[in-house]
Amino acid sequence: MRPSPSPMPVVRRVPPWPRRGRVRAAAVALVLAAVALCAPLAPPLAGSAAAVPRDDGGGGGGSGGEWSAAPAGPASSAADGETDKDARSLFYLEGAPGTVLEDTVSVTNESGKARTYTLRGADAYNGRDGAFAVRGKGASTGAGRWIAFAEREVRVPARTRADVPFTVTVPRGTVPGDHPGAVVVSDGERDAGVRMRLRVTGPALSALSVEDVRVRGKDGGAAEIEYALVNRGNTALEPRLAVRADGLFGQVLRRESRALDLELLPGQRVTLSEPWHDPPSLDSTDVTLSVTAEDGARGEASGSYTTVPWGALGGGAALLALAGAVLGRRRWRTAVVRALSRAGTAPRAATATATCVPSEAQRRETREDVEDAPSRPLPRAGGDDSDSDGDGDRSPDGAAAGAATGAVK
Repeated sequence: MRPSPSPMPVVRRVPPWPRRGRVRAAAVALVLAAVALCAPLAPPLAGSAAAVPRDDGGGGGGSGGEWSAAPAGPASSAADGETDKDARSLFYLEGAPGTVLEDTVSVTNESGKARTYTLRGADAYNGRDGAFAVRGKGASTGAGRWIAFAEREVRVPARTRADVPFTVTVPRGTVPGDHPGAVVVSDGERDAGVRMRLRVTGPALSALSVEDVRVRGKDGGAAEIEYALVNRGNTALEPRLAVRADGLFGQVLRRESRALDLELLPGQRVTLSEPWHDPPSLDSTDVTLSVTAEDGARGEASGSYTTVPWGALGGGAALLALAGAVLGRRRWRTAVVRALSRAGTAPRAATATATCVPSEAQRRETREDVEDAPSRPLPRAGGDDSDSDGDGDRSPDGAAAGAATGAVK
């Protein structure tokens, strides 16, 4: 019998498993680091909101340069630079449908040479940003067409004022309310418009609405509140605005009602904006605008605004992703160990197990050794298994021969 070689053990080793407390501590540390990066930054100091400047659009007072136009008043010396305390800034006319109204416009030439001026009527409207504006030549369909001048062209000597009468004929069937217009004077290089507020007698309705409130972020952490005002009545309004913003943790902005530098004409829609210098860096806010005007007109609308410091979140997101990867890997390994435990083959931590697996050659050698071993003698027929010599001694060769003889029988 040849000695069988010793089988080589197959060793499976499982690395030491970290404690659950250590895993949780590492994950918590990563999450806290991410939150620290995502924390709201201190907002920059900012002053109070300033009023948004507007352009008259040539529709306000008609002064400027070397000549001016205005509603006529008591005589004054333009050369002496005197002003009239009772001077009007606009024309105000009121009458029923079918009425003919009268007034006068003064054109003052303050230059050192004579000038020629042309006059026309025009409808007035609000520009997109609320500025007073007038229709172009031939584009008027309302009060601008109802104006007729005594002279459409007038020549004014140097340092002299010319008064030009005009009439406004209100057509029959005109709806009650305000019908804004303007008297436009031009010297060929510049236009000057003088406002005309024409009110047709009858029922008056004051109605106002706020629409399309939204907040846009700007550079430097500031924001801008955009909104639209719509005059849904038949009278001109001078609105007042109040602003309020509420975040997740309370009120973050409050501005008391204040007058807007605006006269909102009937049927007009304007888009305005309100600066917000110090919005929260990380919050979800509801911005509410409340607008009021004379005769009980009021409107209110809200918009939402969410601020997230994306720059800080970049690093935080990376740490959160790393924390998720670590936790995911730990959970996967835990699941593998549990599966092996259920199968009865789970390795133990910090231990090595050896399994001896005989090869096919070793199994064949073992079978050959068994076949070469001496066999026991078979019993004789008749149940007598004693030796023929009667001495009871049996040699191996005799046993083999007896077994062969018995097999032949």
